[in-house]
Amino acid sequence: MALVRWNPWQEINTVQRQLNRLFEEDMLPSTLLERTLTKVPAAELQETEEAVQLRLELPGIEAKELDIQVTEKAVYISGERKSETKTEDKGVIKTEFHYGKFQRLIPLPTRIQNNHVTAEYKDGILHLTLPKAEDEKKKVVKLNLESIG
Repeated sequence: MALVRWNPWQEINTVQRQLNRLFEEDMLPSTLLERTLTKVPAAELQETEEAVQLRLELPGIEAKELDIQVTEKAVYISGERKSETKTEDKGVIKTEFHYGKFQRLIPLPTRIQNNHVTAEYKDGILHLTLPKAEDEKKKVVKLNLESIG
């Protein structure tokens, strides 16, 4: 028989994983989820030499329901996904769709020219092209390796 040393930190890690799993979104009842959690749109950010590309996933939301504000350092977006009200006398409706207001502030990795932003909204995807400020395009950082170590 092998002797195994007891590691209390391993026990704590196991309990932490179990608690995390308990509170994952899929484990919560949908009614509790609707009342307590606000769904924010998923975002994808890509930085090139000339611009920052930002894509947001906004299915089922009309363009007129969106409020987009852009500063030199961040993008603020808010909106509302309205539920379709159907009147039915009988039957149960179970939905996993999320309705209601949302808002999100996305900090940008570099300063941009917020007066030259272009936007395209198609098939529930908002694509913003945020051109970098001129001084950010030419910014080069030189590292001095002699001072390290």
